[in-house]
Formats: sequence, structure tokens, C-alpha cells
Amino acid sequence: MREEREREFDEFVLARQQRLLRTAYLLCGDWHLAEDLTQNALAKVYLGWNRIQRLEQIDAYVHRMLFRTFVDTYRRRRRREILSAAVPDVAGIGTASDVRLTLLAALAEVTPRYRAVLVLRFWEDRSVAETAAALGISDGSVKSHTHRGLQQLRSVLGDQALDLTS
Repeated sequence: MREEREREFDEFVLARQQRLLRTAYLLCGDWHLAEDLTQNALAKVYLGWNRIQRLEQIDAYVHRMLFRTFVDTYRRRRRREILSAAVPDVAGIGTASDVRLTLLAALAEVTPRYRAVLVLRFWEDRSVAETAAALGISDGSVKSHTHRGLQQLRSVLGDQALDLTS
């Protein structure tokens, strides 16, 4: 029986690990930290595997663990600003990869809770209700976090936001 449960968990991990890793990368912007977040979330899922197998939405539970692990990690760590004597010139956005890098850098500046909501809503393409269930918050909180997160993202992007749309 135990071997069967472990085999089911292994199959689950193989099927979803890459998607979870990409989502974790979008949250933190660092592949090594994304691997740690994914591994920690999957470890928590493994510990409760017998219990969560009875739930209908295992994926929602796994994503909730991933997002909560991310938010908890950033609550404990404070990011430090690097001060510079001169403001660097801002390069124009030219290619799709430049746009992607700009958006990833801007997303890294958004607070962790808002970033989690934005990633779920716009990268994972989840509804308000699905996002609320994944994060364990109300639908209204998802809507306000989405609004405030987009405001932060626009604020970080500044004039570059207009360049990204063209």
C-alpha cells in the first residue's frame, strides 16, 4: 500500500514539476530559488499526501503550498536596495526577449502577495475564484490585490509601460 502511494506521488511530481518550477520562477525571478520553492512545496505536499489524495483539487493544494512558501520566504527576508551615485541610462525595448526581461524585473519589484495574485491571474490564467482558493483568501481580496499589484507594476515600469504595449 505504501509503495503504491509513493508511486502515485512520484507520477504526480513528474507530471507537474516543470510547470510548478516555471511558476515559482515567475514569482521570485531566480531559478535556484524557484527550485527551492518547488522542492519545499512538494515536500509539504508529500507529508500530507494521504490526506490530500482525498481532495478533488490536488493541483490547487500544490499551488497554494507553492505560493504560501514563497510569501513566507519573503516575509522573513528583506530585500536590500543597491544605491548608486548615478542613474543609469534606460535602454529602449526592442525585442520580445527584452520585453520579457523588463516584465520579469518589474514583477520582482512587486510585493510578494500581489506578485502571487498576478502570476496566478495572468500567467496561470486562473479565475478570481480559483485564485482565491489557491491562496486561501476571499474573492474581494483577489480583486483588490490584482488592482494594487497592477498599479505597483505600472509604477515600477513607469514610462516603459507605454513602450511595452507598442
